[in-house]
Amino acid sequence: MTAREFIKHTGRRPGVQRALASVAARHIGLVKTTTRWQTVNGDVAAQAWAGDAPVIVAFWHNRLMLMPYCWPSAQPFHMLISSHPDGQLIAQTVAHFGIETIAGSSRRGGSEALRSLVRKIKAGESVGITPDGPRGPRMRARDGALVLARLTGAPILPAAAAVSRRATLRTWDRLVVPLPFSRGAMVWGTPIVIPRDANDADLEMYRRTLERELTRVTDAADAAVGVAPTPAAEAGHAAA
Repeated sequence: MTAREFIKHTGRRPGVQRALASVAARHIGLVKTTTRWQTVNGDVAAQAWAGDAPVIVAFWHNRLMLMPYCWPSAQPFHMLISSHPDGQLIAQTVAHFGIETIAGSSRRGGSEALRSLVRKIKAGESVGITPDGPRGPRMRARDGALVLARLTGAPILPAAAAVSRRATLRTWDRLVVPLPFSRGAMVWGTPIVIPRDANDADLEMYRRTLERELTRVTDAADAAVGVAPTPAAEAGHAAA
């Protein structure tokens, strides 16, 4: 076993994962309290924050460590997270911020996860989805959020967060790791409502709309704090 394989294997042990999640949550909390935040177009999420109308918050996978900052509310919020061990580390981390998770993805447990998300929205609770997760291509939307929006009538809210001080990992999604003492921006996009009678051609049109709007708000968040935007993967490019 190589050193890299040993680290990867050890990091998936339950006890190690709990410890790593605790450290990651403390780091995210430190960034939150030491960063000067601005919110752009936050009014579109106000009803959801008040618990009056559930929404589907959509954000690119590389902003996962920043998204605990998007929900300044005591109202329930659930994130769809891969059942893969790496995904469960994320789940344990965001749990420190009161965010519940639903395990599943387009590749594994997708049908049951979709039913769980529908039940949460029908109960008046909001959910979060990464349309390019869990394995990419980076910043290329698939249709899971659109199908959920069509089934429930809940609007999709594109969202993005950025910080001026960060590290970018060499993962398939170019994961952004926020650093303390930054300037931060949370940008909300235009809500996207999917008609219940939308057909496959309609879904493809809305998919492109979601992809463009998510990239727009992500680029806007990066620009607001003075950092270079993350480029999307070429269409159809496999995760690396």
